[in-house]
Amino acid sequence: MPFRIDPKKPFGDEIRRAGLELIKDAITILRDQPSGSHEAVHDARKRFKRLRALYRLIRKAAPDFSREENARFRDIARSLAFARDATALVETAEYLEAFALSDAQGEALRSIMAMLRERRDDALNHEVDLDDAIAAAIAGCETGHERLQALSLPDDLKKTARLVRSSWAKQRVKARKALSDCRDQADVEHFHELRKAGQTHWMHLGLMRRLWPSAMRAKRADTKRLVDILGHEHDLSVLAAVADREPDRFGNGERLALLLDAIIERQQALRAEGLELADEVFSESARTESRIIGLLWRQAAK
Repeated sequence: MPFRIDPKKPFGDEIRRAGLELIKDAITILRDQPSGSHEAVHDARKRFKRLRALYRLIRKAAPDFSREENARFRDIARSLAFARDATALVETAEYLEAFALSDAQGEALRSIMAMLRERRDDALNHEVDLDDAIAAAIAGCETGHERLQALSLPDDLKKTARLVRSSWAKQRVKARKALSDCRDQADVEHFHELRKAGQTHWMHLGLMRRLWPSAMRAKRADTKRLVDILGHEHDLSVLAAVADREPDRFGNGERLALLLDAIIERQQALRAEGLELADEVFSESARTESRIIGLLWRQAAK
């Protein structure tokens, strides 16, 4: 089933249905591994992100559950992250090579790509604990499945409208704060927070598609573009951090300098583009947008 909830149906049933489907999907993917273990990990982690966004929506109605289960699936995702992170570094170098400003920079980036591929392959070949991590992840998912089945949520229209409105407002406050921090300080962590806010907003727009399909589709398209831009920006920050932590892997000082120059040049362009788009995506205040969402929820539920 698509990742969305129907306001005409009991709220608790819809939240449980959406969440249980995500958990069951993740368990099936991790057990069957139709495209291999590492692709299974990547696909399961996508489900965990959506599940955590779902739990943020109900935080006010079930604070203990939301906090504990959000932490559970965050930790499960982290336990499976290493192989995907090694692969993401290769993809980031490939992305960066397309923006090389000189032949020397392009050659340096291609050399670094080859090194990162070797690093990834070595990590995958020696990752003897992946099967154990997957087994532990499945067990954690099964526990989360049981907890969600037992969750009780309000179905009264006034209460659910108030819950959706307050959750939307809280996420908008976080997003606008992150945007303000990015403009004031331009720090790596602040851009990471803005990206996470964009991801949650994109997922919540998907959940609420039935409220106003055409408008939600347009807003989702803009938000997805923002998330993609900030995703590249974040990946470049990770690559820079690895180069700083493991400089010997990146060859001589000239090659490392060419890499860092390319990262800085591309990051500046991505940040400028991202901030401009974020101004549009998060233009409405928390009060204004949450009020609109609350009214749409009431109308769609009748």
